[in-house]
Amino acid sequence: MKTTSNQRLLNCAIYTRKSTEEGLEQEFNTLDAQRESAECYIKSQEAEGWVCLPEHYDDGGYTGGNMERPALKRLLTDIEAGKVDCVIVYKVDRLSRSLMDFAKMLEVFERKRVAFVSVTQQFNTTNSMGRLMLNVLLSFAQFEREIISERTRDKMAAARRKGKWVGGLAPLGYDIDPVARRLKVNEDEASRVRSIFELYLEVGSIVSTLKEIDRRDWRNKRSITKKGKERGGRHFDKSSLFKLLTNMAYIAKIRYKEEVHNGEHDAIVPLELWDRVQKLLKHNGKTGGVAVRNKFGALLKGLVRCVCCDAAMTPNHTTKAGSKRYRYYVCSSAQKRGWHTCPSKSIPAKQIEDFVVSQVKKIGYAPEILKEVVEVTRLKAQKHLLQLKEERVTLERDTARWSNEIFKMTSQIAASETNSPAVARLADLQDRIQHNERRMLAIDKELAEIDTNTSDAPAIESAVLSFDPIWEAMTLRDQIRLINMIVKRVDYDGESGRVTITFHPLGGKSQSEYAAKDLSQV
Repeated sequence: MKTTSNQRLLNCAIYTRKSTEEGLEQEFNTLDAQRESAECYIKSQEAEGWVCLPEHYDDGGYTGGNMERPALKRLLTDIEAGKVDCVIVYKVDRLSRSLMDFAKMLEVFERKRVAFVSVTQQFNTTNSMGRLMLNVLLSFAQFEREIISERTRDKMAAARRKGKWVGGLAPLGYDIDPVARRLKVNEDEASRVRSIFELYLEVGSIVSTLKEIDRRDWRNKRSITKKGKERGGRHFDKSSLFKLLTNMAYIAKIRYKEEVHNGEHDAIVPLELWDRVQKLLKHNGKTGGVAVRNKFGALLKGLVRCVCCDAAMTPNHTTKAGSKRYRYYVCSSAQKRGWHTCPSKSIPAKQIEDFVVSQVKKIGYAPEILKEVVEVTRLKAQKHLLQLKEERVTLERDTARWSNEIFKMTSQIAASETNSPAVARLADLQDRIQHNERRMLAIDKELAEIDTNTSDAPAIESAVLSFDPIWEAMTLRDQIRLINMIVKRVDYDGESGRVTITFHPLGGKSQSEYAAKDLSQV
């Protein structure tokens, strides 16, 4: 290139961009084509002192809707450092599709006296007319981006209304069919999902379910991306567990905003089990089952009813002598309609609570109840035993499959390919196998303990009969939860002073009522 002695060189930086990564693996891709056009334009301006900087500012797979692009950030840094005199792009929308972002960049260009050129769109940013034309072009670029976004959202909405899976990571229990691009059931994971739903019903709270899940070392969905990066496989927390328990995909439904549509995939959680879990979640709220609005420890909150008014009796209290608190259960109907309308009115909380607890203790001594408790305990232990054995079979099958995959991959991986996706997959498989082996050892230990404990009926009876020390060792929250598991309702008749306790059925049998008692004789 020939230049006169007084001619200033113009250092030109070429910026290229493509919104998606599709086709970038080709030997000559769209970024190369954009750069080639810009280089030809610079060559045509050699007589004016234009030179092409060797640095490549290429953003492949980045949107033009924001400035979070690594090559763009490098370009702006070099502009601030005074290394660039002119920025050249193939089209304006390659630099930005946002008027606000482009205005920010244009301020930097003007402050650093940097020219801006679009190879396919002739304009000059040094005068007001050129800047007006540039803003017009940017307006159309932003309009096009917004139209594309709207079309994408409309397409996803239409797909969801047809029950189609529109992308993202598959939830635990499913895999993505690479051909049909829909969810297909992963039987091993589906069994675990059902166990988590049943476990939540059994323990009754998010926190307790998390503890048991951690003890079993169950984790959320793990997957490997096309680039060999691992995603998921982490321990559950309150948020992820709640999300799993409320994911409508498990009952073959697809949610779009407030709409619910039938999905193309198969359900893995029975509808009856799903409904029971949702009812319990709604009852507990997202607090994980912690008792709320029960600051004075009403043991029978929500259980006591006034027989005379057929109304709930709610906990209340009065404070006397400055600090002495007296708790009561008060008829809600009497509170609303007047004390004269209800013969029950109220009852001291400690009196009725002590009576109910005493009757709960006594039912364990009844031979037929004791026999039923032992049988229910055995049935639950057998169910847990079966679940553990099924889990161990699944672990063994997965371990064998992964070991076979490692054997096949080892011969295909060259020593130099230390950063290849195949090596990342190999390391992931080894971690999975080690995890499975640890879990199988824990299951073997638990199986041995279950076989020992469930075969000893006298030990079960002894545990049931030793209710007093167990009850005293419980926290108030655990006592409330236990009472709610055993007692269905407590009816108080203020006219006769009698109390009727209705217990929840054991083992799915019909409900039974405890014989009515006169509190005045207690």
